[in-house]
Amino acid sequence: MNKRVALVLGSGGARGYAHIGVIEEIEKRGYDIACVAGCSMGAVVGGIYAAGKLDLYREWIESLDYLDVLRLVDVSFRLGAIRGEKVFGQIRKIVGEINIEDLRIPYTAVATDLTNQQEIWFQEGCLHQAMRASAAIPSLFTPVMQGNRMLVDGGLLNPLPIVPVVSSHCDLIIAVNLNSTNQRHYQLPVIQRPPAFKSRFDSLINSLGSHLPFRRKQAEQLLLLEQEAFKSEAAEINPWVEGAEPESQQPAAAPQADGAPKSASGSFIIDNVGPASLLDLVNQSFEVMQTSLAQYKIAGYPPDILINVPKRVCRFFEFYKAPELIALGREIASDTLDRYEQEQL
Repeated sequence: MNKRVALVLGSGGARGYAHIGVIEEIEKRGYDIACVAGCSMGAVVGGIYAAGKLDLYREWIESLDYLDVLRLVDVSFRLGAIRGEKVFGQIRKIVGEINIEDLRIPYTAVATDLTNQQEIWFQEGCLHQAMRASAAIPSLFTPVMQGNRMLVDGGLLNPLPIVPVVSSHCDLIIAVNLNSTNQRHYQLPVIQRPPAFKSRFDSLINSLGSHLPFRRKQAEQLLLLEQEAFKSEAAEINPWVEGAEPESQQPAAAPQADGAPKSASGSFIIDNVGPASLLDLVNQSFEVMQTSLAQYKIAGYPPDILINVPKRVCRFFEFYKAPELIALGREIASDTLDRYEQEQL
C-alpha cells in the first residue's frame, strides 16, 4: 500500500515554483498526497494541485518570458506595487469557480489578518479568494479586503504551516521550506533569456521599489542583524530535517577594518552590501523574518521529511524562472527522498 502524505508548502515568492517539481517527484515515487496546506505561493500551487489543474498551470507559467511577466504587472501604488488582477485572473481561468470543500483532497491556505493581528486558515469557501489572500505579499501585491478584515500573506505569521496537517493521520508529513540558508551545492539550472527583456523587467522592478517610503540604511542593518541571529540557531530537529551547516563548513569572515559597526552577535555590518531597490529591500527583510519563523515552526512540529530549497537561488519577484525552479525542486526532492528511502531499507 502506498504511503499517504500530508504535504506542507511554504512561502517564498517565485521560489514557490519549486513546489511543482517536488510534487512531481513525490507522485513519481508512488506516494499518495492525501492533504495539502500552503502559505503564499505554497497556497497557490497547493490549491491548483488540489483542484487537479497543476498540469495546465505549469504549461502556462513555463511559457512566460520577461515580456509576458511585464504584461501581467498591473501597477498600483496604493497599499501594494501590483494589484494582481491579471495574474490571479489567469489563475481563476485555469482553476475555475470552485469551493475548497469541493476539492478532491483536504486543503488549507494560511493568510494573515492585519486588522485583528491573527493567523487565518481557509478550509472552506472560495478557493480563488483563499489563494489570493494567502499570496498578498506585503509591498508587492495589494491586500484582500474581507468585510472589516485586511488579509495579507500568511508568511507574516506562519511561512510553513505544518499544524493544519498534524491531525490528518497520514503516514508522513513532508514539508517544503523555500527559505533555507544552506544547501549551497544546489544551483539553479541555466536557461538563456533575451537580455533586452531582462533589462526592461529589472528596470520596472527598480522603478516600483523607488516608490516605497523606507529608509534604506536602517532596513539594511535590520536585515543583517536578523541574518546573524538566524545563523546562530541550531537546527538538529530529527534525521530528516536538514539543519544549519556545521560551523566548520561556514566560510571564513572577511577581515574588517577596526571600528566598523558590529551586530548584536559581534559580526561586522557591511555598509556596501544590500538589495538593488527599495522593493527588493523590503522583501528581503520580510524573507529574513520568514526564515526565522519557519525554523520555529519546524522545531515545534518536526515533519518526517523536510525538503529545503535555498532562498539564494532567485529573487522573490523572478516569476519568469519557472522552468529552472521546477527542475531544481525536482532535483532537491529526489535527493532528499533518496536519503529517506535508503534509511528505511
